[in-house]
Amino acid sequence: MKNKLLAQLIKLRHQLNQHLEKIFKIRYIQKSKTFNFLLSLTVGVIVTTLGITTDWATTGTRTLIYKTSSISNTIGSENLSIQKHTETPTLIHKEISLNNTIASENLLVQSNTGISTPTYKTSWIGNTIGSGNLRVQNNIEAMYVAPDGTVYTNSHWDEAGMEAAIYKDGKVVAAIGDTHGWSRGGGIAVTANSKYIYIAMTQGSKGKTNEDYPAEGTTWHCVRRYDLSGKPAPFPKGRGWDKSMLITSTKSEVTGLATVENELYVSDFAANKIRVYDTDTIKELRSFTVANPGAITIDPQKNLWIIQNKNGSKPTKILHYSQSGKQLPQQIADIVEPTAIAIDHQGKLLVAENGPRQQMLIYDIKDQPTQVGSFGSKGGIYAGVAGEVRDLKLYGLTGVGADASGNIYINSNGFNKSGTDLRKFSPSGKLMWRSLGLIFVDNADADPKTDGVDLFTKQEHYLMDYSKPAGKQWTYKAYTLNPFKYPQDPRLHTSPDGTFVRRIQGKPFLFLTDMYNSFLQIYRFNPATDGKIAIPAGMFVGSNGADKPFLKGNWPPNQPKQGEWIWRDRNGNGKFENNEYDTSKDYPYIGGWWVDSKGDVWKALRTEDGIRHYPLQGIDAKGNPIYSYSSIEKQTTPKIFNDLRRIEYFPQADTMYLSGFTGDHPAFGDDTGVAGSEIARFDNWSKGNRTPRWRIVIPYDTNGKREVSTAAISVAGDYVFAVTVKTAEVYVYNTKTGAQVQQLKPGPEVGSESGWIDIPYGIRAFRRSNGEHLVFVEENWKGKVIIYRLPG
Repeated sequence: MKNKLLAQLIKLRHQLNQHLEKIFKIRYIQKSKTFNFLLSLTVGVIVTTLGITTDWATTGTRTLIYKTSSISNTIGSENLSIQKHTETPTLIHKEISLNNTIASENLLVQSNTGISTPTYKTSWIGNTIGSGNLRVQNNIEAMYVAPDGTVYTNSHWDEAGMEAAIYKDGKVVAAIGDTHGWSRGGGIAVTANSKYIYIAMTQGSKGKTNEDYPAEGTTWHCVRRYDLSGKPAPFPKGRGWDKSMLITSTKSEVTGLATVENELYVSDFAANKIRVYDTDTIKELRSFTVANPGAITIDPQKNLWIIQNKNGSKPTKILHYSQSGKQLPQQIADIVEPTAIAIDHQGKLLVAENGPRQQMLIYDIKDQPTQVGSFGSKGGIYAGVAGEVRDLKLYGLTGVGADASGNIYINSNGFNKSGTDLRKFSPSGKLMWRSLGLIFVDNADADPKTDGVDLFTKQEHYLMDYSKPAGKQWTYKAYTLNPFKYPQDPRLHTSPDGTFVRRIQGKPFLFLTDMYNSFLQIYRFNPATDGKIAIPAGMFVGSNGADKPFLKGNWPPNQPKQGEWIWRDRNGNGKFENNEYDTSKDYPYIGGWWVDSKGDVWKALRTEDGIRHYPLQGIDAKGNPIYSYSSIEKQTTPKIFNDLRRIEYFPQADTMYLSGFTGDHPAFGDDTGVAGSEIARFDNWSKGNRTPRWRIVIPYDTNGKREVSTAAISVAGDYVFAVTVKTAEVYVYNTKTGAQVQQLKPGPEVGSESGWIDIPYGIRAFRRSNGEHLVFVEENWKGKVIIYRLPG
């Protein structure tokens, strides 16, 4: 009788699941109180008949965790058994989750005993401001400091649309509006006077020439005028939809801006001219020739100092011109890479020297320019302990300025646009405030040796104190990229965004991959020779489908002309040299990478025999991990998967977790950026077992809109974590049973919001020694990494 009732229950639950999916075709059932009540009552009566107790409870508060009901559909093929467990699915809003758990042999009827999962907390790293529209922007590529200390900034791109902004007293006062979308972007020049802000920007075509957008195939490089609150300020004969744009070129962007009295000076790089406009009417008054003009500043005599950018073999200089366009004899030629200039309250010229010195240089310009001082540690962040963050250690300078009181403002962007580091110093050199926006398309991972206290992203190292309030827990400890010692560092030539921190034979290593899983980069550390710097040690790349190099361009040197390759820095100099490549050929489409706790590398290919295992062959004399194609193990993908996307193997337990698309839940089209439709756990993997302990269906796309697709997965401790693309919701599953036990969404600490998850490793998880789980989730929209903390 019991087996008969049980079989009827399974059939009913399966039919109910199908019926609900057919009606709603969404991940969550609609928020109907009546429906929820009737469904709970019906299933409760059936379950009670079998002697299984389930506790149902709901509440309507969105931001609090509470118990909700879950329909778990467990489908097997041979035997039936009843299994009880204590995991109760919980959500942070009033909805019912459908969790479809599919076993391959034994049918498990899973029941819940009503025990609530722990409440989690939300925190973040990488941005001084964790929520709201006004937070530190992704990059500052140009800035102007007004006499009262207001800082105006500009950049090409900010994910949340704040390409240009206004800062004052360490706070973001306002966004300079309407620089994003509609084919618009910011630029690399900004200035202001007592009435207006002027920024460089671009405007692309939108097929709306009747609304004064460029024609197809044309881009306007403009100066756009704003009032001091950051709102567009139209002018007579202004262009664009709101008449606030001055078109200066269709060939190259504006590279410099400055004002004096009622005149606006504009560097037209393509035309090799400085153009002069009336600041109010924006009528062109005159122009004069300057080769390769860049940033501009105005001295107390109202003359111009202009950075002349490099032109082939001709080095950069800083030139001196009168207002009328006459070149004056003074110039500065003994500099390497000036990126910004300004005049201080004493009339001295401030120059951002972005060469090896990494300092702000100070010149007396009353007669022939003479360097009279410098600001910041010589060598910048590479002075002393290389990479260690200190108040006076600068890196990647993009902006300098001073206010009427003599306070100094400097922005560092790192290298290859690492992020914003805007600082204000007193005249004596004391740090007064600092605004950080260090993360864009990036995620964090924890050093297993320090129990989650040390976190790493692709270029930054953070020190955590979890006893502090959310957002105050992190300290920016180190910048791990050195372009002067290691100019061939892959981080300077590619865009990695997924981080794995591993200890191999007790030594720390950093592994990085990118949005397309096209490579795996390897870095080592040697504090005795390089301080905090991550030293290029190795790299895997995939196969190109055509007979040509995998990576385009001139980097890396000596790259094999076809196939895939492994590079190892055999002589320890960080350069890609001819005798350091191991080559092979393989299937060109990669689903994902993994580095296990022993240091073995795993690669998932999107084919039936698509698992590649590269056992660690040791560490060489220079400290680089050794991998080779001669030692590769090719393993067959379990039959349930027809498109493998992610792989995570744990050698201590001999447990493999795979995700991808299956015949039961196929892909919609060829969406290469998602983790698939199912996750499966395999025990005794090294012994040849390919029968899953469990299979679970995760959110996936069924209509081509990716509204519910899973972007990334991560396994740590007791849980499997999966995060969705557009909603950035984290689904939490029990590693033993596959049952969904919780669902995480950004809490009030981060404004209850997140951007999309854009990368294959947009979620990483770590279990601390006290049982707490840390879950790191990419949040590139507003420039941070979200951290969920689940107590043990």
